[in-house]
Amino acid sequence: MSDNIKELTVDNFNEAIASGTVLVDFWAPWCGPCKMQTPILEKVAPQVEGKAVIAKVNVDEHAPLAAQFGVRSIPTLMLFKDGEKVQDFIGVQQEAALVEALTA
Repeated sequence: MSDNIKELTVDNFNEAIASGTVLVDFWAPWCGPCKMQTPILEKVAPQVEGKAVIAKVNVDEHAPLAAQFGVRSIPTLMLFKDGEKVQDFIGVQQEAALVEALTA
């Protein structure tokens, strides 16, 4: 995984989303569409550096987080601003749409 993408856990999730703009990708290693989403996020991360943080949550390892946010299919990306969820993206998202959402 890219250095520009943070790995979140049950322990650091709340602190990570508490301030600023954070896009969280709920994913799993066995998920085909998730494997397609990761390289897109790796392209988005440097474009939004200083404006937003890109992070990932492995739903197999951190199921309580997936349950807390009602993740039913993956990849699910959630946009948080200052700790509040403001937008959901279900399924693979394209680079341009993510950059626009994160810089708006």
